[in-house]
Amino acid sequence: MMRALILGGTADANSLAATIARAGIDAVYSYGGRTTAPAEQPLPTRIGGFGGVSGLADYLRREAITHVIDATHPFAAEMSRNAIAACAQTATPLLALERAPWDKTPGDHWIEVADVVSAVAALPDSPANVFLAIGRQHIAPFGSRPQHAYTLRFVDPPNERLPLPGADVIISRGPFTLEGELEMMRARAIAWIVARNSGGGGARAKIDAARALGLPVIMITRPLLPERPRVESVSEVMEWLGHRTCLGA
Repeated sequence: MMRALILGGTADANSLAATIARAGIDAVYSYGGRTTAPAEQPLPTRIGGFGGVSGLADYLRREAITHVIDATHPFAAEMSRNAIAACAQTATPLLALERAPWDKTPGDHWIEVADVVSAVAALPDSPANVFLAIGRQHIAPFGSRPQHAYTLRFVDPPNERLPLPGADVIISRGPFTLEGELEMMRARAIAWIVARNSGGGGARAKIDAARALGLPVIMITRPLLPERPRVESVSEVMEWLGHRTCLGA
């Protein structure tokens, strides 16, 4: 009997869950637990961590999981590494559903860096209005550059004191439009953008808006992960599971 585990939390994972539910496949959707009010899924859902590699391996055995699909955010490196190791320990087939990264195009002014610390160092010394599009768990290092005026955007309101006092906080859930991003950046006189190369269409509007406005983008490249089978579409995942269910079915 097939029983799949979706490591989710992304729009791609949500699309996969809907398709798997329509196909009648036994599956569980797992949230990491960072979002206060995660989107409802058409599958049984669990929220929270597994307890590292050993905890995930125990879960796979206990729940008789036969297939794991890692559809987490491209920067959820720890979870992805744990999935690789746990699936190797339990001989469970693993597939990554990973959107392609954005490519630099003519008109883009990117400064590509390896991590958040390098992104902080790439900011100018003179005060500037900076849009940090990197998630709340990564903003603390920017406290070493207090001269800048930061704009932050979260899905949920922060329930703790932020490490960037006086930051302009926007509470909003994507996907975002080019028109909306242009309006936001103009209204706040944004001069610099810090983003992670997450890829996909839902978050790309800020990159297109930066190009339209001629703004520099400090682009954090994806973390390196061990080799693993990966695809970029839900239909490819379904074929891997042995179902040729199309997205529109």
